[in-house]
Amino acid sequence: MKRRDFIKTGAVAAVAAAAQGVHAQGAGREIRVAVVGCGGRGTGGGYKQLNENDFYRQGALGNLLEAAKILRGEGVNVTVKPVAFADYFLEKAQGAAKKFGVDEKNAYGGANGYKEIMKRADVDVVILTTPLNFRPIHTMAAIQAGKHVFAEKGVAVDGPGVRLMIAASKLAAEKKLTIVCGTQRRHQKGYLMVKKALDEGKLGTILGGEVYWNGRVPWVRARQPGQSNKDYLCNNWLNFAELSGDHICEQHVHNIDVANWFLGRYPKTVVAFGARSRRVSGNQYDCFSGDFDYGDGVHIHSMCRQVEACASNVSELFRTEKAVLTGTTAKTPDGKRIELDESNFRGESPYVVEHIDMLKSILGCGPYYNEGEACAISTACGVMIRISAYTGQMVALNQLLSNEKSPWYNFACTPTPEDFEKAGDVAMPECGDNEWALPGKPWRDLPKGTPTSDKATQGAPLGYRV
Repeated sequence: MKRRDFIKTGAVAAVAAAAQGVHAQGAGREIRVAVVGCGGRGTGGGYKQLNENDFYRQGALGNLLEAAKILRGEGVNVTVKPVAFADYFLEKAQGAAKKFGVDEKNAYGGANGYKEIMKRADVDVVILTTPLNFRPIHTMAAIQAGKHVFAEKGVAVDGPGVRLMIAASKLAAEKKLTIVCGTQRRHQKGYLMVKKALDEGKLGTILGGEVYWNGRVPWVRARQPGQSNKDYLCNNWLNFAELSGDHICEQHVHNIDVANWFLGRYPKTVVAFGARSRRVSGNQYDCFSGDFDYGDGVHIHSMCRQVEACASNVSELFRTEKAVLTGTTAKTPDGKRIELDESNFRGESPYVVEHIDMLKSILGCGPYYNEGEACAISTACGVMIRISAYTGQMVALNQLLSNEKSPWYNFACTPTPEDFEKAGDVAMPECGDNEWALPGKPWRDLPKGTPTSDKATQGAPLGYRV
């Protein structure tokens, strides 16, 4: 089924929320949860108990269980029961089931395994922690099936995926289903304090700033002998832009999302550049630099890098006429700390608080949360940088969201999620492993002897052509 067909059909919705009772209000509830994507972010990975204070590495399911425990301590009679797991690699789903005390018959494998989850009437909440390219179709399937969603960030790799995620978010609003995304800074005490002060006008108006995610490549998984393209891409997905959206969408989306959230609007355009010189796997750039234009003279500089043994920086910095802001602090221009109101915000790990907020939204004892559209557009901003860097062109947000004449409106990274669901193998991406255009070298499909003074960077991977 094509992505656009998800918007038009109600086939999956036959398993309705009414059969699950997912809209019941108040306490005294057992929330039954399934996980699609049983790696480290979904279930903690390794299928062993981890440090109880290392909330990120507990995985989203561990965070949800911790959230329910905290709420019970506050008098909310809610429990969370894992009931099913799905992963492209069946052994991962089976390992997660064993770890959480679930019968292995409730573990599903393959690219179509998530469909078995959506058919189940005993699932109230679905945790989606697969590679990014699968997120839009999985989210839409879950919402059509009447299930609440925790969707890890980012939530797409291209324009069609972004728009499908937005459509899923709008459908969730119609059905009063909760969507919480993994942009946990929106649930973190310090960020909430700064945002509240901004909204109240106490810190002035943001005039510009910078957002950063400079670090290292998190991991590389080498191709094994005899491994299919499908298996290799799903295992080493972090290093292929077609599956991860590049590290802008997979990591740096956090910081871009903070800029959008604090400013209260989205950028109009971006001009960006990037390069590759040190990566040893996949087909992505090492670094990107982008200039987001938010209109009214406001520009945000975006910088992200994955290179070993270089200066690290994961942060945000904004300037107003009154203050200099990090994500979590405010100071006067001469460096004096500005005290912020902290009375109404929780101090637990934001990886847990986002699940507390999700549970309270589902139970009806807290604000309703639907973060799907905001996370989708922040992800689109990452896609904008990637396209601009690979082509050298200015890219506008409306080219992904509304301008059907734009070359980027229908551009889909391949192989697509639907390609993985079909029988047989998939083709490797156009630019295969370690075949990226490197600085100073001509793009590989230029004829021999072509002068490279003005053509070395023309044409780019992923089908982008100037």
